[in-house]
Amino acid sequence: MKRYRALKMIGIGILVVALFFALGFVVMALWNWLMPSIFGLHTITYWQAYGLLILSKILFGGLRGGGGRCSGRNDWRNRMAERREKMTPEEREKFRQSWRGRWCGEPASSPGAEGQV
Repeated sequence: MKRYRALKMIGIGILVVALFFALGFVVMALWNWLMPSIFGLHTITYWQAYGLLILSKILFGGLRGGGGRCSGRNDWRNRMAERREKMTPEEREKFRQSWRGRWCGEPASSPGAEGQV
């Protein structure tokens, strides 16, 4: 089971790296396709495209760690914490079991576990 998790993490890492390089290529290709013909600007290299991405993040997204448009993440966490506080111990355990089934590959509920808390 741990080997499967390690392979899954390696696969996710490879996917992230591939997306990182693909994003730079897409920005470069779009710039070089549109900007010279529309505005008469020069073409750019791959790393200049990444520089544009970083500059746009600084100018339009700011330098804060996770704020901006996605700051609702903390609101979601607060709502979930409030829900957990209102749950009975049995409801909490049922909730944990359902999440283990989703994320850990374990069955949502095992036979004979209904009476256990």
